[in-house]
Amino acid sequence: MFANAFNNIDRLMRNDEGLASELDYAEQTSWLLFLKYLNDLEVDRKDTAEIEGRVYNPILDKRYRWDVWAAPKKGGKLDHNAALTGADLIDFVNRELFPYLKQFHKTAGSPDSLEYKIGEIFAEITNKFRSGYTLRDVLEVLDGLRFNSQKAKHELSDLYESRIKRMGNAGRNGGEYYTPRPLIRAMVKVVDPKIGETIYDGACGSAGFLCEAWEYMRHPRMSAKDYQTLQRRTFYGQEKKSLAYILGVMNMILHGIEAPNIRHANTLTENVMDIQECDRHDIVLANPPFGGGERREVQQNFPIKSGETAYLFLQHFIRKLRAGGRGAVVIKNTFLSNTDGASVALRRELLETCNLHTVLDCPGGTFQGAGVKTVVLFFEKGAKTRSVFCYQLDPGRSLGKTSPLNDDDPAEFVALQPERAPGPKSWTVEVADLDRTTWDLSVKNPHAPEAAALRSPEEIIDAMLARDAETARILEDIRGML
Repeated sequence: MFANAFNNIDRLMRNDEGLASELDYAEQTSWLLFLKYLNDLEVDRKDTAEIEGRVYNPILDKRYRWDVWAAPKKGGKLDHNAALTGADLIDFVNRELFPYLKQFHKTAGSPDSLEYKIGEIFAEITNKFRSGYTLRDVLEVLDGLRFNSQKAKHELSDLYESRIKRMGNAGRNGGEYYTPRPLIRAMVKVVDPKIGETIYDGACGSAGFLCEAWEYMRHPRMSAKDYQTLQRRTFYGQEKKSLAYILGVMNMILHGIEAPNIRHANTLTENVMDIQECDRHDIVLANPPFGGGERREVQQNFPIKSGETAYLFLQHFIRKLRAGGRGAVVIKNTFLSNTDGASVALRRELLETCNLHTVLDCPGGTFQGAGVKTVVLFFEKGAKTRSVFCYQLDPGRSLGKTSPLNDDDPAEFVALQPERAPGPKSWTVEVADLDRTTWDLSVKNPHAPEAAALRSPEEIIDAMLARDAETARILEDIRGML
């Protein structure tokens, strides 16, 4: 049912002139899903309050509730006479609904409240539907979805993840919206978060790391206290870009986290030297953006200045961890060997302030459309690195859209990592053996066969001339036959 609904929504959106890409489809589906979810949540809260003899005050005024403007009912069916459509519907959404929802950003008491999330979301997006008739059709499809069971939320979250994945594959920078879930799950297993620990992603995008950590930590028989700890005091994130922020909030909601602790902010504007103990977390899981560049005033917030955004994020993550905290961060593999001052200084800081116990070397094609090779750094804060366990992930095939990374690919790495077991794809690097001027950590598998030595330019030229002479002789023989 849910798959059919999403397919129908896509088909309807393709017919609207205001929606041009997968990014538009995801954004517009997100705000509509959010309002439908909010309506179902308010109905559940009202029913619970009545059972407990309490009075429930809805978040939204009556005029702006889903069952009034989006899907008014009569006799259990849509009341077409009361339902807005065409130009009237577009006018209501643009001139009344969105301005009303935006104001929650100013009136909400706490940035972590659901009311604040409402204001944040609708302050950042606009309605892109041009046809009120298309919007009406989409509303009717969405009204058939139900959020009132874990099974329904699970199915919806899977479909939503698929939509985010399509966004990642469609764009040039695939990793911006979508980190492959098999890689995230492997990272979470190695870090092994426990209930009571806090998990942070300062570049959370569509919140894939936080959602997978939630799935790893929750189980059916957990106590009500532990469940509330997971709901409200475990997962924290920040995201700079508006669309990614909206996707992240909605993704966490569909996974079952009612009021996600994600803030819409540029993490790098925070001076890392001002981070206090109360701001720190037990675990960092992240895939910060590669490349890019921040303004000079932003770089002043970091002791190691760099135009590489990921290097600034890594400094932030190190300081966001509590003593003994654990991190797993995706970064370009060139970080391990670049000789510029920032790279060398950051490698040295990482090795001297943290135990960089593991490096996972990911194959090309892990990130669809990203065009870069990556590694995952696993570290613990508070002790110097003595040795680094390295693993070269080799799935035995070329990764691509038709053959993406799957959960079986990193399974051996996850099994070997706790014991740091050596093997054909794994080895250990002693920090005492590193060059202290470069701190080069290049991933070089000592078990791999030696590559054939490259020929000198002179040898290549001689071989080319010999082939040319042989070709000339053959042509002369053919000429003689004619």
